[in-house]
Amino acid sequence: MNQEDYASEDANGADPGSVEDAQATRRDAGEAESSRASRGWWDRNADEYQSEHGAFLGDDRFVWGPEGLDEADAALLGPAASLKDKDVLEIGAGAAQCSRWLAARGARPVALDLSHRQLQHALRIGDDVPLVEADAGRLPFRDGSFDLACSAYGAVPFVADPVTVMREVHRVLRPGGRWVFSVTHPVRWAFPDEPGPEGLSVAASYFDRTPYVEQDEEGRAVYVEHHRTLGDRVRDVVAGGFRLLDLVEPEWPEWNHQEWGGWSPLRGNLIPGTAIFVCERD
Repeated sequence: MNQEDYASEDANGADPGSVEDAQATRRDAGEAESSRASRGWWDRNADEYQSEHGAFLGDDRFVWGPEGLDEADAALLGPAASLKDKDVLEIGAGAAQCSRWLAARGARPVALDLSHRQLQHALRIGDDVPLVEADAGRLPFRDGSFDLACSAYGAVPFVADPVTVMREVHRVLRPGGRWVFSVTHPVRWAFPDEPGPEGLSVAASYFDRTPYVEQDEEGRAVYVEHHRTLGDRVRDVVAGGFRLLDLVEPEWPEWNHQEWGGWSPLRGNLIPGTAIFVCERD
């Protein structure tokens, strides 16, 4: 769910180099390069990701981030009873765990992901949820197709132009539709992505929006993540045509003793790790 957590062949089938060969840097990366890198990264790392985190995510659990905030408790999409017969789009669905949770509550979810390999894991778990392989910036749905849209660390942190995603989600939602998405809390970008004490000292400017890029020996990006400040994220939501209803910053719960990349109980008890934006289409 963040910088060093996740990589594959690029969209043209060329091997951009192994993860071990990738060099981390901060540089500009446009929409096309970011999309290619994300597809390849997730295709390459889907097996490891699901193996490492599958038990925590479950097969049909809706978790908003490494803290373990569960939609069953948070009800950010609305009370569970209100989900029945709702058309829901999950963006960056991975193995569609969240969509299965929604389906179990009577919703009609569609799970969308850029990564073919992630969607294969969704099929491995079960074929009870419709799956769509597509880019979040070009949603292959008609206007007003859904009542709700959600994304747990999917797509938004990895696109060069998040407003395009916001506008696409706005387009496919019906009036009054809710859009809820989680991302790495922007303040984390000022700290090293380390779970221990070394991750508690500011090491970079929070205001530096230069993307984090891992690239192969030929300079081709194999992973790209884009930083936006908290204010940037709010402005992106508004520019996309939404009203921001709530901004949730989950606290680290006592029961969660796991480390996940740069997330840990040590850091989670001191600084926020996840930001969840609850938005509504007028």
